[in-house]
Amino acid sequence: MATLVTATEKKVQAGVDEKPERKPQRARVDDKFKIFCGTANEALADEVCAFLGLHRGQAMVTRFKDGEAYVQIQENVRGADVFVIQPTCRRVDEHLMELLLMIDALKRASARRITAVIPYFGYARQDRKDKPRVPISSKLVADLLTTAGTDRALVVDLHAPQLQGFFNIPVDHLFASPVLVDYFRKLNLPHLTVVSPDAGGVERARFFAKKMDAALAIVDKRRVDINVAEVMHVIGDVKGRTCLVIDDLIDTADTLVKTAHALLENGASAVYACASHPVLSDPAVNNLSNSPIAEVVVTNTIPLTEAAKNEPKIKVLSIAGLIGRAIQSIHDETSVSKLFV
Repeated sequence: MATLVTATEKKVQAGVDEKPERKPQRARVDDKFKIFCGTANEALADEVCAFLGLHRGQAMVTRFKDGEAYVQIQENVRGADVFVIQPTCRRVDEHLMELLLMIDALKRASARRITAVIPYFGYARQDRKDKPRVPISSKLVADLLTTAGTDRALVVDLHAPQLQGFFNIPVDHLFASPVLVDYFRKLNLPHLTVVSPDAGGVERARFFAKKMDAALAIVDKRRVDINVAEVMHVIGDVKGRTCLVIDDLIDTADTLVKTAHALLENGASAVYACASHPVLSDPAVNNLSNSPIAEVVVTNTIPLTEAAKNEPKIKVLSIAGLIGRAIQSIHDETSVSKLFV
């Protein structure tokens, strides 16, 4: 049975902007409310458990010598409402298989409901046939999750929001923007202009600009190869402005760095950047370190590499509270919609 929530806590849970995190609660006993995780981001799972006052479920995730994954749930989950936290980030295929096997094991152990909590949804960029004879990989992943036994999915900042339509189960789509907006409000950057690095991100940038009462600009680019983009020109006046570049993820950081150079060439006084997902494929950290960007703010949907942890320009914000409130709402059968934006 779920813990009673006070009226004040309900107001906090319903708020759009990120509120100060509650102090971790003393672990409570609730045999029908369980959180498990794979190996992709155990630190985030532990933060979510601390926020909710729950112990992390006991499970063994290991590999045979030939590389096959092996999962065993090590406690009773019969009739339980189970949440599995597992981003499908670097070593994507391994982490995806762990998630599928854990869901299958939970389903076969008679869990009442299984929610896949996927802070970063791998394969999201393969959402259409952009060339002949290629798969729509994100649709396949959605089908695999459903076939494995997922009853519901909770995701954060999908690369393409329409991916929700690939699922035949309910999908709750959270955005990290409240956490990021709150941070930059506190920085109080002067003469702020929010910048979208491409036309596809305009809606996200417009939301930030509205929340922060800032101007809006767009950088037009022409992509010439996978992970390589050529920045063309800036749409909007950025002369003498502090620019904040908004994106959903940072992969190699090539686009981001070229965007920063384009903004500075057009008279921007400083460039900051933020993104929900720090994919940071090599040579991203080196690119950011040698770039003119003052600070790069990301969330902990994906754990940082050691190189990224040691890069002073990169700052990580936690979305454990946001995910925790969504999980609590799903468990309590209350609305999650006010957490979406």
